[in-house]
Amino acid sequence: MRGRSLSTFCLVLLYGCFLTACNKPEATPYQPTFSSTPPDTETVYLFGVHPLHNPQHLYKVFGPLMDYLSEKIAGVRFKLEASRNYAAYDKKLYAHKFHFSLPNPYQTINAVDKGYRVFAKMGDDNNFRGIILVRRDSDIRQVSDLSGKAVSYPAPTALAATMMPQYYLQTHGVDVMQELDNRYVGSQESSVMNVYLKQTAAAATWPPPWLALAKQRPELKKELKVIWETEPLINNGLVVSPDVPATIVQQVHDLLVNLHTHQQGREILEPMELSRFESANDDSYRVVRDFIDNFARQVRPLNGTG
Repeated sequence: MRGRSLSTFCLVLLYGCFLTACNKPEATPYQPTFSSTPPDTETVYLFGVHPLHNPQHLYKVFGPLMDYLSEKIAGVRFKLEASRNYAAYDKKLYAHKFHFSLPNPYQTINAVDKGYRVFAKMGDDNNFRGIILVRRDSDIRQVSDLSGKAVSYPAPTALAATMMPQYYLQTHGVDVMQELDNRYVGSQESSVMNVYLKQTAAAATWPPPWLALAKQRPELKKELKVIWETEPLINNGLVVSPDVPATIVQQVHDLLVNLHTHQQGREILEPMELSRFESANDDSYRVVRDFIDNFARQVRPLNGTG
């Protein structure tokens, strides 16, 4: 009898607990979120950009473009790859680490020689020129005044910001390799900061990074001035690896060359200090090969791979 009463009590207790649980307000059910593209079918394309800026700023400038391409092309994602300096970028580019890349024109012709092909380019060729900065309180007036002094550059293979300024100096009164203390400091920003901080007598760069840096730090524009500029050359190329499907390349091309035609695209272009992208091919860069030949004869030899 005692056993039956205990069993009845346990059943009543369990029934009461069941009723209590049923009367509790329902928790919000779990709602899973889904990507529009299943992870196992998404193809990731690595997009390398040469060191136009330091890596942190490069992600800020080109990140929105990667997001835009990923959004517009179904089944793929574009991942931006920055490099700490030109040497690191060159090594990745020439080893075919990148599916897509934005090299400078010198790196572009080297990439073509290694199997990439040109499918587009940055516009605004008139902006692809070297500029040489000095302090406003400097006594530098003519090129020969730099003899025996230090000049900062981003890297030996920076075309607009190093080679074109060196060619200008060589052809305007100074022997670059014999009379200058040439300092390759790793980035456009570092080159500018060297002359600002009086570590060098002059700094070489090119307009887009100089304009961007002057906006970020107005004191630079107050203390520095452009004393010389070179003739322009064709702007940076866009290259693609041969293993990327032609349909993907065409979609990327069409999206890029039409960015300037709509508000979202113009907002993507603005931090690049660029008005548009344009169509191009390997033959577009023949003029760069001519410049490199002249540079190697008159200024310093190049090893062909930067």
